Amino acid sequence: MEEGRPGACGQPAGEPAVGTRKGRAAEMIIELHDIRKTYDMGGSPVHALRGVSMGIEAGQMVAVIGASGSGKSTLMQILGCLDCPDGGRYLLEGQDVAGLSKNRLAEIRNRRIGFVFQSFNLLARLNAMENVELPLLYRGARGCRKQAAAILERVGLGDRLRHRPSQLSGGQAQRVAIARALVTDPAILLADEPTGNLDTATSGEILQLLAGLNAEGRTVVLVTHEADVAARCPRQIYMRDGRIVDAPAGPPTAAR
Repeated sequence: MEEGRPGACGQPAGEPAVGTRKGRAAEMIIELHDIRKTYDMGGSPVHALRGVSMGIEAGQMVAVIGASGSGKSTLMQILGCLDCPDGGRYLLEGQDVAGLSKNRLAEIRNRRIGFVFQSFNLLARLNAMENVELPLLYRGARGCRKQAAAILERVGLGDRLRHRPSQLSGGQAQRVAIARALVTDPAILLADEPTGNLDTATSGEILQLLAGLNAEGRTVVLVTHEADVAARCPRQIYMRDGRIVDAPAGPPTAAR
């Protein structure tokens, strides 16, 4: 975002409610307009994103595919409000993210967006149920343990509630991570290489789980470098050198 711009990412500004609209067919939940991001790597600029523009409708399951260095992970960071662009405009559920304070961005990450990472990012000292309930504890919710247990049961881990990450297989750990992402009932699920550390059979199970969540109406955006993983999504967006090189529209699934 341009330096000194009023309402730059994370600065106070007018903040209409985000996430109040549900169930509208073909609603554009994500809109990017000319998004740019450059990093300074030892005095040399690295242009991670070079004018990315795209839209994702509510309820779609979309794969963002590209080789290492294509800009796909940077794009995911911006979609998840974990990083800010240097230029361009990002509308999340119709709201310009640049006009939101740091507290509102944190609230969106906690309530509207669920994150799934390749390395699971589970806390080793906590068991599965304790890991899943963390997002609820951060917001001060009650009945966290009961909700966490219910979500773990939903992803097939009802018999692993008190197992720590070291006692779980890779597929089970990723299911815990998905449960943690789901426990706040987010509208959008962002999965960054969710099958990267899994074998082929387990990868298929995780992709089937994500497809099932999408079939319920949840928007799923999956980042991958594997063509066979991307092919499991109804829509693929291809990236190369910080640009979208092919983004077929694809049919939207059920709206959320």
